[in-house]
Amino acid sequence: MEKTALITGASRGIGRETAVKFWREGFRVAVNYQKSAEAAKELAAELNRLRPGSALAVQADVSKKDQVLSMVRQAEEALGPIEVLVNNAGIAQQKLFTDLTEEDWDRMFQVDVKGVFLCAQAVLPGMIRRKRGKIINISSMWGQVGASCEVHYSAAKGAVIAFTKALAQEVGPSHIQVNCVAPGVIATEMNGALPPEVLDALREETPLGVIGQPGDIAEAVWFLASPQADFITGQVLAPNGGLVL
Repeated sequence: MEKTALITGASRGIGRETAVKFWREGFRVAVNYQKSAEAAKELAAELNRLRPGSALAVQADVSKKDQVLSMVRQAEEALGPIEVLVNNAGIAQQKLFTDLTEEDWDRMFQVDVKGVFLCAQAVLPGMIRRKRGKIINISSMWGQVGASCEVHYSAAKGAVIAFTKALAQEVGPSHIQVNCVAPGVIATEMNGALPPEVLDALREETPLGVIGQPGDIAEAVWFLASPQADFITGQVLAPNGGLVL
């Protein structure tokens, strides 16, 4: 029987690659987006053309509880119970700490932390009833070690790691695994805004000497969602090319 995965922020980058990976592995996929409706709907349409009824594009701002609940309801009505949640939606910002505004700080935590909380809380009742399910949160290597000019981002992603560990302990007795992926420097639209010299420096600092690809992260997420990871919970998998050890 096909299972259903909900991937937030799945219209492009890591989220899109993750949605495609799960689909290729036989899952039905709910492709969440906030603003990139065209990209998300095109992806869902292409997947449905190849396997009818296997994908749904669904809009939601993950920082808004009513929208999250509506997204989960639509996904489950169309595709079936959510067996895997991938909390990928997030924002980033580079800014000197002394220049950060209260609005910068609040928005970062609303999306990157509150969004994880709301989505997990929305799918967990069904997972607990069924005594199975997997939640995979996307953090960052900067959530592990911190980054200059990204204090609020680092703090938010560090909170995601702590959230993962705590929730894993709480829902473990219900046979639900909660894990985290902390990517390194990945060739995404978000990082594409960095100056070429910064990307070159990051590449040189990475022991493997390359910038990661979205597919590298999708494979890590899939591993944690697969039966091979059924005895793994509360862990941080860090595909970063050795930049953070």
